[in-house]
Amino acid sequence: MTATIEWIDDKVVLLDQRFLPREERYVAFADYRDIIASIRNLAIRGAPAIAIAAAMGIALAVLNVPAQTMVELRESFASVCRDFASARPTAVNLFWAIERMKRRFDRTSGDSLDELRQALKDEALTILAEDIAANREIGRAGSALISDGEGILTHCNAGALATGGYGTALGVIRAAWEAGKRVTVYVDETRPVLQGARLTAWELHNEGIPAVLITDGMAASLMKRGLIRSVIVGADRIAANGDTANKIGTYGLALLARDHGIPFYVAAPRSSIDMAISRGEDIPIEERDPSEVTHIQGIPIAPAGIAVMNPAFDVTPSGLIGALITEAGVLHRPTAPGIASLFECSCYKGESQHSA
Repeated sequence: MTATIEWIDDKVVLLDQRFLPREERYVAFADYRDIIASIRNLAIRGAPAIAIAAAMGIALAVLNVPAQTMVELRESFASVCRDFASARPTAVNLFWAIERMKRRFDRTSGDSLDELRQALKDEALTILAEDIAANREIGRAGSALISDGEGILTHCNAGALATGGYGTALGVIRAAWEAGKRVTVYVDETRPVLQGARLTAWELHNEGIPAVLITDGMAASLMKRGLIRSVIVGADRIAANGDTANKIGTYGLALLARDHGIPFYVAAPRSSIDMAISRGEDIPIEERDPSEVTHIQGIPIAPAGIAVMNPAFDVTPSGLIGALITEAGVLHRPTAPGIASLFECSCYKGESQHSA
């Protein structure tokens, strides 16, 4: 699998996903502001990957800031954290990573400046390693829900490109495939930015997992024909009651799945759960540039001046979700008590406090 983001020679190296599938272009950043720009312009995207990028970007900034005292370093650190918090509003993993870096700063601020810089770098690398491990646990747990010979629909990209590696929704599919289950993945193109067509299809095709690219409007027809037997997606933020924000179009697929008697699954790490938000209506939804709808790769496809709506995400009510798959296991029919219980699991070694 291709690495999404790495720390190499005190630079943050990421795969610029805007050029896929035509070109694998890696960019090395020495300035944290370029990482913020990459989050905003979707050079790196996917909630877990954004969290890793933010953690590495904060560590990079602290490494390079010319502070001579702890007071100066703390001021610069706080400013950098604010900058990253403004990058994108919906994916809670971003804010989770910022808060985690803040806690590591506070725990280490009594040490020397060099020791603090190293501690923040270590924390960012730990977040990366933990994400990959969590994805593999998600895949292991979720693969039991997949039957041999099943047709699976996935939406947007929740694979290695959206995470530190392996993936969440695609991690489940990968694990089922590695276990010998013969699956066919139906990849909807995911307008307006085509993450399904450009990214998910690219990942699956490279790994030899059978995949069929479809337009977004084909899902209902294929469900009726019996070709799609389950739907699995990722998440950008999950409220305490299980309501889930994911790429725009997810809610519609959940409704279709319900009407066709097809299970609808969400696969995400616990860092995507925001216990501070009680219900989906309170999740902030990012509104993106209208040009993403009116243009494809710079080519206009709509009349100039037409009014446009471009919310990046929608919210699927928990009642439509058959199971939430996390690194702690599978939570069937997620509810507030069940969501809370995920953080009581003794196997959970990471951070569980979320703030946006």
